[in-house]
Amino acid sequence: MKFQALREQVCEANLATVKHGLVALTWGNVSAVDRNRGIVAIKPSGISYEELTPENMVICELASGSVHPGPFDPSSDTPTHLHLYRSFPSIGAIVHTHSSYATAWAQLARPLPCYGTTHADHFRGTIPVARPLSGDEIAGNYEHAAGVSIVDTFCANHLNPDHVPAVFLPGHAPFVWGPKLRPAVDNAVALEEVACMALLMGAGHNAAPSPLDPRIVDKHYSRKHGADAYYGQATTPKRGIIPS
Repeated sequence: MKFQALREQVCEANLATVKHGLVALTWGNVSAVDRNRGIVAIKPSGISYEELTPENMVICELASGSVHPGPFDPSSDTPTHLHLYRSFPSIGAIVHTHSSYATAWAQLARPLPCYGTTHADHFRGTIPVARPLSGDEIAGNYEHAAGVSIVDTFCANHLNPDHVPAVFLPGHAPFVWGPKLRPAVDNAVALEEVACMALLMGAGHNAAPSPLDPRIVDKHYSRKHGADAYYGQATTPKRGIIPS
């Protein structure tokens, strides 16, 4: 079957969200883009995770949104995914879930500040809430408008989608992304965990705790991301003295 490798990877990532407890029923979807070939693979709409196979992943054209022939329709959230891919060229994969704690933040329509280093390891600062949709947007191409609202929010607040790879759609649920499928799934897992921690701290109430010192946020984020990252194992092992 055409695009078999991409189909297999996207199917595996969708199943990983189940393994991590991020989805129930048919809620949620994962996609990935192949920019060289100009295609996106995404979960089919309304199909249970038990039925997912690489063969029923749906292929769409990135530029036009046209769907390749096949037995299934793509996720109803496909227009949101496509708009994010077109607007954020560094994104390679997107994860949309209705995981309990992250969705609670979305339904509260409140940004999630960085309260600790666990958050800072994955997100360089506050997780934003996308702007509300207008009545015309809701009545029109609703899912495309959701993507537009996310991009508008990042542009208006000068946010780097590589540094803050997540957003809450107010009253809906989170969208999370990454340069590849594995980091995108990891970011979705991390968002659920830090959203849970924040709610356990009482951050969903009026008496919210203080956000983490921004200098520590930057330090922890930079340990894992960017040119000076030093967390994890390098391709070429480094040998030397650990600085005191």
